[in-house]
Amino acid sequence: MLKKIRVTVAVFCFVFITLLFLDFTGTLHGWFGWLAKVQFLPALLALNVGIVLTLVLLTLFFGRVYCSVICPLGIFQDIISWVAGKRKKNRFKYSTAISWLRYGILALFIIAIAAGISSVVVILEPYSAYGRIVSGLFAPLYQWGNNLLAYFSQRIDSYTFYSVDVWLKSITALFVAVITFAVLIILAWRNGRTYCNTVCPVGTFLGFISRYSLFRLSFVEDKCSGCGLCARNCKASCIDVKNRNIDSSRCVTCFTCIEKCKFGAMEYAPQWVGKKKESIVKPLTDSTEKGGMSRRNIISLVTVFTVTNFVRAQQLKVDGGLATIEDKKIPDRKAPVVPPGALSAKNMKDHCTACQLCVSACPNGVLRPSNKLNTFMQPEMSYERGYCRPECTECSQVCPAGAIKPVTIADKTGISIGHALWIRDNCVVNTDKVQCTDCERHCPTKAITLIALDPDNNKSLKIPVVDKALCIGCGACEYLCPARPFSAIYVEGNVRHHSI
Repeated sequence: MLKKIRVTVAVFCFVFITLLFLDFTGTLHGWFGWLAKVQFLPALLALNVGIVLTLVLLTLFFGRVYCSVICPLGIFQDIISWVAGKRKKNRFKYSTAISWLRYGILALFIIAIAAGISSVVVILEPYSAYGRIVSGLFAPLYQWGNNLLAYFSQRIDSYTFYSVDVWLKSITALFVAVITFAVLIILAWRNGRTYCNTVCPVGTFLGFISRYSLFRLSFVEDKCSGCGLCARNCKASCIDVKNRNIDSSRCVTCFTCIEKCKFGAMEYAPQWVGKKKESIVKPLTDSTEKGGMSRRNIISLVTVFTVTNFVRAQQLKVDGGLATIEDKKIPDRKAPVVPPGALSAKNMKDHCTACQLCVSACPNGVLRPSNKLNTFMQPEMSYERGYCRPECTECSQVCPAGAIKPVTIADKTGISIGHALWIRDNCVVNTDKVQCTDCERHCPTKAITLIALDPDNNKSLKIPVVDKALCIGCGACEYLCPARPFSAIYVEGNVRHHSI
């Protein structure tokens, strides 16, 4: 029963965390966004003391249940190991812990956080590693499937689904996601939880705490026959049958050993309690079963998701032009543009774990992972596919690590994240000798005005002038500028955000 409860809760967390990265409509974030905020490192960086203490106390009481129930990367490895187990059963064996490597990586991780070396932190952090795998590898497949449904539904005059653009946001992030995915597949297929118990710094930290946890798995020695079936099914390779010992620092409390033992020789109990398993199992079963989702809740969720998709479809604006337009290129910005709510480039660098949740949630296509080493895979704004609409606050609502603070629509319209610069040589007024008013017409804060190119000529063409005191850096001017391949006006980031 303990394993069934664990698997049920783990599947719930895994499915809906995965859907948070796949859902481009923003529907699920309001319901299940809290699942991202209960991840250990994002909660720590967000200084969410309540969640961090809860996870630490959970580990002190019950062992590493975080790794087997809440962490999506851990559950993902369990799925791979489970599939591998269909081909070869009883394939594990006890191995001693590689302590120098585990604690060496943990020390490196802590030093990187303290020193602000974000490139090390984002690669090792487990939740973010899984987020990059989903957003880089699974999301395109999900979106192509959606587009296929949209194609067929529109053939029958239904707009329940609508097409979305599928495009590569970062080659670097995709490469890292592919490497991480391959490493996890190989390790989990062969050795189960090797990554969690050797590489993952969060797993090592919680494993150190779990050595002193109240509830632990242990042998009932007078019932154990020494068959070793528990050890051959332990994906953490932490059960030493010969010495009747379980390494609690590596045990992820998956309860497989209890399920496999035919003699009732394994129990999960407080250290001071005797060998009566029933008194421990029943209270855990009763309290946990109440937390499940009812069939009515699931049907309501699906209904809301479908209705929201339909509404979004009706709002979709389609460009009916037939001319081929050259794609825009990214300008060489001296300072990156980070979203409203990030406060500054430094705050983003110090708190962001590069999980890509904000990139996945952005409906305007302006967020993408950075390729720079000092902000490796952290989100930056670029305006080749859209601009940061003043009425959109999606990224600030989904960030679990405090890198992007929640902002209201009213607050966002007054936050300057950058300032526009005009490039004379790119402007069509100079290159094609035609009048263009796009940047001035679409500026939401009226920071751009047009002045005569030749003040002495009443019929002179007009060029834009930017009032930096009013510019919020939304990128509407850069995105809507007709100049190709580089816009004649682009946004340079503000190192520190300020109010206009």
